[in-house]
Amino acid sequence: MATGAAVLAAVAAAALMLAWNTQQRVKTLESELVKRQQDSGSQATEARTLARQAEAVAREAGAKMALLEARVAETSLQRSQFEDLIQSMARSRDENVLADIDAAIRVALQQAAITGSAEPLVVTLKQSDERLARYNQPRLERVRRAVLQDLERTRTAGVIDISVLTIRLDDVIRQVDDLPLLSAPERVSSRRPAAAPASGAAPAQDSAADSPSWALSLGSWWQDYGLALWQEVKSLVRVTRIDHPDAMLIAPEQAYFLRESLKLRLLNARLALLSRQFDTAQADLRDSQAALDRYFDRSSRRVVSASDLLRQVAAQARLVVVPRPDATLAAIATAVAGR
Repeated sequence: MATGAAVLAAVAAAALMLAWNTQQRVKTLESELVKRQQDSGSQATEARTLARQAEAVAREAGAKMALLEARVAETSLQRSQFEDLIQSMARSRDENVLADIDAAIRVALQQAAITGSAEPLVVTLKQSDERLARYNQPRLERVRRAVLQDLERTRTAGVIDISVLTIRLDDVIRQVDDLPLLSAPERVSSRRPAAAPASGAAPAQDSAADSPSWALSLGSWWQDYGLALWQEVKSLVRVTRIDHPDAMLIAPEQAYFLRESLKLRLLNARLALLSRQFDTAQADLRDSQAALDRYFDRSSRRVVSASDLLRQVAAQARLVVVPRPDATLAAIATAVAGR
């Protein structure tokens, strides 16, 4: 029994020791669990904090992403609008160029109709061609070809220059007062030889010393005087063919009115040319030419020159239509319509 009691006491002691050891381990485990629980709690708190921060960052990133997407969409829209604006500006520039060319050509047509000269239209077409060449747009190449075609047609058209014709008429008008009439032809001027000196002491002494030389000088003087007198007598008589005898019966006062009437006819012809009344101008020029042929001396060089000027003006004073640049206007209309 003592042995059993000892064994039992040993077992009990071992059990107690085991129980105590187990209790210590349990306490250690409890403390470890508490510590780990505390660590887990702090980590959970920290994780929740980080989760909140991450959520906030995610929301902020989402907001930024949405803003960025909106900006990208806005940028894309602005880019498309900018491209449309550039294309619209390019089309608008071409349309503005075509509109300017069309307006300039129409103004040049009006100026050509007023002045009767194709020079304004030629200058405008040349400037239009240079402007289209600077742009170098394939869309406007057809218009440029039409401009060159109309420019060539306008240059080859025989259009009169009114300013040159009026200058010639002004020249004839200035010469009217100097033109010789048949009733009062120009006198042929003869050079009278200078007479030898008939006074002085030295000639008297020479005549006394050398009488044959004095007689020879006197004979030469009489011969020169007779020749000059004969020239004057011949200038008094003039043989002229006169188809209209009444041209010789014009009195000096009538000659003044004849010249003034010729000037008025020439002035009327000049005004008719400036107002593009070519029929009236031709009638006045014919009457002026008839007056020159009838009353003025045709043997005078000035009369012949004035008559030639009147013939030149009459030959060029005709109605010539300035060609319209229809090809250019049609090409501009087609380009504006976009066909």
